[in-house]
Amino acid sequence: MTKAELVEEVARVSELTKKHSEIIVNTVFDSIVDALRKDEKIELRGFGSFRIRQRRSRQGRNPKTGDKVDVPAKRIPYFKPGKELKELINTSAESSEPAASSFSSTGAEP
Repeated sequence: MTKAELVEEVARVSELTKKHSEIIVNTVFDSIVDALRKDEKIELRGFGSFRIRQRRSRQGRNPKTGDKVDVPAKRIPYFKPGKELKELINTSAESSEPAASSFSSTGAEP
């Protein structure tokens, strides 16, 4: 699913305009990015959590020339799916019902 498809789905389900839905989707994404920049953990119960992992600097190789290259330390975003999301994905593969209907009825927080 692309971001545009997500905006369309939000507009369809919430009966809002695409412009309002795009603002909502962008606000959610911006909030996640801002929290990760501040090294905050984002936990969406029933869905999963986002956090930052620190990668150490290391020696790499240029695949074209074979020369050694210093790869600097960096922060990497990491998503860990929640137990409920894993279960919904696995049960939806076994049945023909869409997983979205059973996810929304669990009372999971947005």
